[in-house]
Amino acid sequence: MNPLELVKARPCPAFTVTFDGREIVALPGQTVAAALWASGVTSWRTTRREGRPRGVFCGIGVCYDCLVTVNGLPNQRACVVPVHPGDAIRTQRGTGHDD
Repeated sequence: MNPLELVKARPCPAFTVTFDGREIVALPGQTVAAALWASGVTSWRTTRREGRPRGVFCGIGVCYDCLVTVNGLPNQRACVVPVHPGDAIRTQRGTGHDD
């Protein structure tokens, strides 16, 4: 028996969002980072100077390594921003301001 059955949980159905134009499945209550990780995506930002890949580091919104663009808004911390049906998530390059 799995934990959901033990507590008689009835989770809401999954929904889709896009990441760099590709549809991924997300669950209610997940953060952007959790939805990306669950889909096998571990990097969604590049550093400003050298273009090195980054993803979740601290996981609590302190380090800013997980910045991502959500619905056209750059510099969103993927580890604390909840994901919503239809969100358009994009890899953030540099500052996220087309520089």
